[in-house]
Amino acid sequence: MGIFGRKDSTTTATAQSAGPDLAALTGDYTIDPAHSTIGFVARHAMVTNVRGTFQDFTGTLHLDGQDPAKSTATLDIAMASIDTGNADRDGHLKSADFFKIDEFPTMTFRSTEAEALGGDEYRITGDLSLLGVTRPITVDLELNGVARDPFGNERAGFEGKAELLRSEWGLTWNAALETGGVLISDKIKLNFDISAIKNA
Repeated sequence: MGIFGRKDSTTTATAQSAGPDLAALTGDYTIDPAHSTIGFVARHAMVTNVRGTFQDFTGTLHLDGQDPAKSTATLDIAMASIDTGNADRDGHLKSADFFKIDEFPTMTFRSTEAEALGGDEYRITGDLSLLGVTRPITVDLELNGVARDPFGNERAGFEGKAELLRSEWGLTWNAALETGGVLISDKIKLNFDISAIKNA
C-alpha cells in the first residue's frame, strides 16, 4: 500500500496500481500525542545507552493518493518536555550547555521530499530546526496499518527511525573520560511511533 511515491517515471504507475487502498488514505491527519512517542537514544560513557522522550509535541500529515510524492509531514516539539527519567539530567539538557530552552523553546521538522521504498517501507526527508540551525534529516518509516477506532476515528500508524550528529546543530558540550573517549556520543538515534487521526 503506497503512500509516498518515487520521483521518477514509476510514480504514476505506483499510484494507479495501489488502487482504492491508497485513495482511501488521502487526506489530512493530526498526530495523536496520547498514542504516539518521539524518543531518542544517546551513548553514555562509551558503555551504555541513555533513552529519553519528548512529552509535548504536535504534528500533521498530508497523504496524497493522486500524487504521493506531494505527501508531507510537520512536527513541533517543546524542548522543555524532554524526559530521560532523571530530573538532574533533564535540567542539564535544558540548560545553556545543550538545548538553551529559554532562547530556543521549540524544535521543528518540515518535510521536503517523500518516497516509497517498496512494501510498507517509506522514506521522508525534511528540514530539522534546532538551536537556530536548520539542516536536512532523513527518516525511514514503516506503515503499521490503518484502522477505525471504537470512537469512529480513522487512524494511520507509522514507526520511524533516524540518526543525526548533534554537533551539526551546535550541540557540542562533552567531557573527556580518563579511560579514553567522551561522556556523550555525537551520534543520536531518533525513534518515532506515530498514530495519526484523519481530519473530518
